[in-house]
Amino acid sequence: MQNSTILIAGGSGLVGSLLAQMLRVENYPVRLLSRTPKGGGQFFWNPGTGEIDKAALDGVEVVINLAGAGIADKRWTNARKRELIDSRVQSAAMLFRAIESMVKKPKAYLSASAIGIYGNSGEAWMQEESLPVDQSFMVDCCQQWEAAADQFKTLGLRVAKFRIGVVMAKEGGALAEVVKPLRLGLGTYFGNGQAWWSWVHREDVCRAFLWAIDNQSVEGVFNIVAPNPMRGKELVVTAAKAMNQHAVFLPAPEFVLKLALGEMSAVILNSNRVASENLSNAGFEFKWPVLDAALRDIFA
Repeated sequence: MQNSTILIAGGSGLVGSLLAQMLRVENYPVRLLSRTPKGGGQFFWNPGTGEIDKAALDGVEVVINLAGAGIADKRWTNARKRELIDSRVQSAAMLFRAIESMVKKPKAYLSASAIGIYGNSGEAWMQEESLPVDQSFMVDCCQQWEAAADQFKTLGLRVAKFRIGVVMAKEGGALAEVVKPLRLGLGTYFGNGQAWWSWVHREDVCRAFLWAIDNQSVEGVFNIVAPNPMRGKELVVTAAKAMNQHAVFLPAPEFVLKLALGEMSAVILNSNRVASENLSNAGFEFKWPVLDAALRDIFA
């Protein structure tokens, strides 16, 4: 679908900002939905009020929805949990209503999701068909997020849902938080450091979306995680090596994290050992399958 017009919701975030750049390099016309559009292919929308500039969708062939409030940005009060779900479900619902009314509809809807849908799965390898091991908030949030994406099938669109792992990027996300104490010579890992982190280089996340645009047979659910997950303490040690940073490695005790962060501590304490064979078997090739090389690229 080379040169197809692409519409991105959530294009200013960690993944969306790089994805928009990469699409433009490949000569795709890119449009962004924004609450504060500033021209240059940006169009107004507000999922909270249900407003959208329908001109944003004219001639669009692929809609990519990355919209959603930051999972770990604020403590999970009941109001914040509602916001985390609504920001995902309402954005999809608004796009659905807008597309439903179109005569010539887009051909594909590509949605972000997250590996949080599996719950705190411990040592078990989780595949796309694996059922959640609990009914925690993140499981519920991701299930509602994916159900909102599934409705686009009723409009005849090709739908792909990407369960994204821990995105590795120095610009933000989990790695940025790991790096802060490392720069002071302190390697802080969470709990006993044995929880599995299913990570992925930010560039590979964007490459997966490009791959899904180019390959019209790509639909359904895919785990977007590198094929080599790593335990939490190992990840911090590997980051220090990639930074050439000497550090003393100490745990942030689980009870302290739970006291400080409440239910949100699950984001950093849960263990997720997630497989990506389905993605590879479908033809996607990771540029950064190994953490050491990925981090050295990021810190270069």
